[in-house]
Amino acid sequence: MPLHPRLCRKALIVSVYGALLTLAAAGQKVVQRVSEPYPASSAHPPPAWFENVATQAGIKVLNVNGGVTSKRYILEATGSGVAILDYDGDGYADIFLVNGASLHPEAGETIPSPTSHLFHNNHDGTFSDVTAKSGLTDTGWGQGACVGDYDNDGRPDLYVTGYRKNRLYHNEGHGHFREVAESAGVAGSGKEWGTGCAFVDYDRDGRLDIAIANYVHFDIKDVPEPGKAPACIWKGVPVMCGPRGLEWAPNTLYRNLGNGKFEDVSVKSGFTKTNGHYCFSVSTIDAEEDGWPDIYMACDSTPAILYRNNHDGTFTDRAADAGVAFNEDGREQAGMGSTIGDYDGDGHLDIFKTNFSDDTATLYHARGDGTFDDVTYPSGLGINTDKLGWGTMFLDIDNDGWPDILSANGHVYPEVDSSHLGSDYREPRLLYHNLGNGKFADITKDSGPGITTPASARGLAIADLWNDGRQEVVINDVSALPMLLVNRAPNSNHWIGLALTGAKSNRSAIGARVTVRGTAAGKEHVWINEVRSGSSYNSSSDLRLHFGLGPAPALLEVEVSWPSGLMEVFPAPPIDHITSLTEGAGKPLPVKATK
Repeated sequence: MPLHPRLCRKALIVSVYGALLTLAAAGQKVVQRVSEPYPASSAHPPPAWFENVATQAGIKVLNVNGGVTSKRYILEATGSGVAILDYDGDGYADIFLVNGASLHPEAGETIPSPTSHLFHNNHDGTFSDVTAKSGLTDTGWGQGACVGDYDNDGRPDLYVTGYRKNRLYHNEGHGHFREVAESAGVAGSGKEWGTGCAFVDYDRDGRLDIAIANYVHFDIKDVPEPGKAPACIWKGVPVMCGPRGLEWAPNTLYRNLGNGKFEDVSVKSGFTKTNGHYCFSVSTIDAEEDGWPDIYMACDSTPAILYRNNHDGTFTDRAADAGVAFNEDGREQAGMGSTIGDYDGDGHLDIFKTNFSDDTATLYHARGDGTFDDVTYPSGLGINTDKLGWGTMFLDIDNDGWPDILSANGHVYPEVDSSHLGSDYREPRLLYHNLGNGKFADITKDSGPGITTPASARGLAIADLWNDGRQEVVINDVSALPMLLVNRAPNSNHWIGLALTGAKSNRSAIGARVTVRGTAAGKEHVWINEVRSGSSYNSSSDLRLHFGLGPAPALLEVEVSWPSGLMEVFPAPPIDHITSLTEGAGKPLPVKATK
């Protein structure tokens, strides 16, 4: 009688125990999991059956974004992000939910001034709200968040974008944060409405810098009422105004000076010289595979941006030349979220972008030379045009070795329901299963209530919250409670998790490129990804990398290209575990010449 997949994994753990001491000697530390909450059930066929366990897990904070039944201003409709970070270093990922505010409380509402919320992972499937004792109690209109250890003290810090002011929270240790944006020089001018962000070491000096997408210069007193200007009517119905007709704000780049302070290098770096405006998400990617991080931004109603890193502290927007500014018809799209991943296993990182309704999302396939092809329709992703996409991530829902795609959706206009405009204000998520042949299948309707239950969703982040090999999904919903999605469908596939620590590179190892070599199902396979902050829609996922390996994998080695330029190879880590890799502890490889 064959063993249940979970029993097989336990047997495997025993078989690799003898290898763990060797791995420790090679600079690898294996994280042992303690529990496996919300176990898979044979009642749910693979590959996916997602359930929303947020309430059961203790995550019940209301996301406040202006009015509930109407949205008079575009600020009220864009929602908030999610950040995943192990803020206390206990080996388990915690959850930070960004919150907005209420501009004009409706009659009878008694909503207190909202704050963002930090939830501590209790390791048993539940979370505790530790916002008050963590010091993250500031009020104000938050939008996005990103994670990175900007001072290399071994503790992850938080940057939160928003309307009127951005905030930088320094992790002081002992579960407490201190807000230092003003003294660090990264609070902004108060005019820009900050949206997405990412920590990135763009000059490879070992210190994390901050890239910020900005939307508009927004002042309520200057914005027309719904229906009072050409940009305030949609399909003949009066709606909130924007982004057309509003003054766009240039994007921001802060350089880390290494003394707790940053310099605004937006102008001299070329960051402000772009064709794209009204920007939302920020995804870092070494698009040219030259060892230098480039930056991709999805922008609303204008071309997307690909900031090419010129290796000298400057950037050039080459999105049009690279093929990622427009869709295959040469048309600009209303981009919202973006995610990076190697969906076809060819060793090159691809880009997926969500867009406004009456359009498809876009999949750009990397050629390996810094250029991309729009393969939305050949890949099977051109079938949904009624959804308005926001947060999105590549994630391997069944650990078969092929990254799938999940997107959060929801309209911006509540009027679409009452005026019957062909869309719904609350929409299901979209889940595309990677078939392993360059194509995807839409399995949304068969993937459980966590996917199909309608919501007006925005920020989305992923993490293996309980170190059990499954990637959970956290979603922030406009004017509603958040979602914590767990896949309850069983599978017999294997996985590895990798937690990287920089030494000469930045401590968070953001920008490190990891290549896992081995075989899966008897065929040679290469898995690749980069450690990145930000991405999705105004959100930041777990900095640890997760790779599904499929059945009966045989790993050969792990190669890491660190931001410092060091290239190392590490012995194959034990499967079905999370392993820590430290810069300088592997076997050095010859440095490749940059292009």
